Amino acid sequence: MEPLLHHLPVPGPRAKHGEPRRIAWWEWNATGLAHPDHVVVCVHGLTRQARDFDVLARALAPQAAVVCVDVAGRGHSDWLEDPMAYQIPTYVSDLAVLLAHLRQRHAQATGSAEPYALRIDWVGTSMGGLIGMALASQPAMGLHRLVLNDVGPVLEPAAIERIAQYVGTMPVFPTEQAAADALWEVSRTFGPHTPEQWMALTRPMLRPVEGGWTLHYDPAIAVPFRALLEAQRAAQAADPAAAADAQRSAQQAGEATLWAIYDAITCPTLLLRGAESDLLSRETALAMTQRGPRARLVEFAGVGHAPTLVQPDQVQVVRDFLLAP
Repeated sequence: MEPLLHHLPVPGPRAKHGEPRRIAWWEWNATGLAHPDHVVVCVHGLTRQARDFDVLARALAPQAAVVCVDVAGRGHSDWLEDPMAYQIPTYVSDLAVLLAHLRQRHAQATGSAEPYALRIDWVGTSMGGLIGMALASQPAMGLHRLVLNDVGPVLEPAAIERIAQYVGTMPVFPTEQAAADALWEVSRTFGPHTPEQWMALTRPMLRPVEGGWTLHYDPAIAVPFRALLEAQRAAQAADPAAAADAQRSAQQAGEATLWAIYDAITCPTLLLRGAESDLLSRETALAMTQRGPRARLVEFAGVGHAPTLVQPDQVQVVRDFLLAP
């Protein structure tokens, strides 16, 4: 069972050199139906790509089609001309286009006039979860069930600083094994993996270059990420007290916006958390079980940010939630 690679034109920011832009997505389908009525859309984290979900997709594909997306600038999707467009609003717009495309394709194939005849569920890891929250908060998107993998309305600053240390650095690795070893050094929070599991997660992260292999994504995805941190540091150096107040105010405003988005979600929601996560605190996770969609929380021992959905217990939790009657 192997997936099919598709591309979809999207509006908004242009691709490199001003060309029209496409996003890529991989489709798994072992249902025996050309156009099943149930699709699970899977979206990865900041520096990752669609093939992170291979194991989960294989587990779901006999019962539902699985669409795994390369977000703009990653994997097989086009890189953006404007680095500052690498932000959540762009990704939300792109994925809204994809959801509309999936519904239209299903309607044309089945002859159904019902706009929500196609059931669409969402699995989002980290950044992919934030995109999913934004879409699920809009009733018109019609998401049926939502899985948030180690992300919520409050993002812990220490984790942001940790991620900033490696995002956008593009070393050249002489071999795939050297790449796997280096990526493991910045990904130990993913929890225990066998060498075979880790190599399977590593290979799609690489693209060939002169001298070996480098990472799949556009290094410019780090530009808006680092611009914010650098502005905060410059303000801190100029006036520490005022900068601290401004940063605190901005953080509170951002969290309030994300909580409002979360509170608007009405579909059944599963929240996964690595028990040692530095991005999603247990306090935030517990709050998410008490408001908005009142997510069901499942934590995985020995894992930080973020569960890779490769281990059998993680796959089973997601599968049971999405395939339950």
